[in-house]
Amino acid sequence: MRKPIRIGTRESQLAVWQATQVKELLAQNGFVAELVYIKSEGDYDLKTPLYEMGVQGIFTRSLDIALLNNKIDIAVHSMKDVPTQLAKEIVQAAILKRASYKDLLVYKNDPSFLKNAALSAVIATGSIRRKAQWLNRYPNHTVENLRGNVNTRLRKVEESDWNGAVFAAAGLERINLRPANSIELDWMLPAPAQGVIMVVCRDRDDFCLNACQHFNDADTAICTKIERDFLRTLLGGCSTPISALAIIKDSEVHFRGNILSVDGKKKVDIEKTVPVSESGELGIYAAHELLNKGGKEIADSIRHAAK
Repeated sequence: MRKPIRIGTRESQLAVWQATQVKELLAQNGFVAELVYIKSEGDYDLKTPLYEMGVQGIFTRSLDIALLNNKIDIAVHSMKDVPTQLAKEIVQAAILKRASYKDLLVYKNDPSFLKNAALSAVIATGSIRRKAQWLNRYPNHTVENLRGNVNTRLRKVEESDWNGAVFAAAGLERINLRPANSIELDWMLPAPAQGVIMVVCRDRDDFCLNACQHFNDADTAICTKIERDFLRTLLGGCSTPISALAIIKDSEVHFRGNILSVDGKKKVDIEKTVPVSESGELGIYAAHELLNKGGKEIADSIRHAAK
């Protein structure tokens, strides 16, 4: 009898929830699995803003190492945390059906300050993408750094004098922690692959690859490939204010993307609609078109600032 598939996961409540979902999906298809807990670098340092940590792969590197050292068989990630270029000898095994892609504001007391952009307020987030989009819409606001797992961040908001903080809706909803005092930010474009769970394995592990294919969601895989192609073509990881969203409707892919300067003062948008059958290179084409529309200046300034 084959040993159980060892599922590598971070120890946060959300990460364990995601890994447990994969374990249950494997069980539904006749595979036995167990969770193996791995600490990541992103869990150790809860003070430094992610965009100052060279964040690319910060939450996935430890699991990649465990996978390559044969301590686990598959790893479960929030896909938006995964570098667009996977580590050598690691491959995508499955993409789960997307949950909510939206960002939301958990506010303190009264959200009426959102109705008047001239008012001042203090908002918290550890995401440079959210910070840039927020300052673009509310230039009179101050954005503070917020780090930690979902539970830690919610507690910090409660204990602070901030007006509110921005979270991914999927992260809060998956573990039933979305507060009543929250508002979906329909105007905020999400990170590429936000709300999506990704499973990876070693590239020659046909057993795990085949086991995970049973619950791979084809539409979500198409959309996240487009979004991540867009991100990779523009410049890179989660330490850049780049957003992308692809949605399939009536056999067409509707894509929106943007890039902003870190201070939110400059912004370039792109929108495209193409048949699903012609969407293979959509993310790359959209990125090049955005660069030609003025995005190159912003991308170059971000690269220069990172050196």
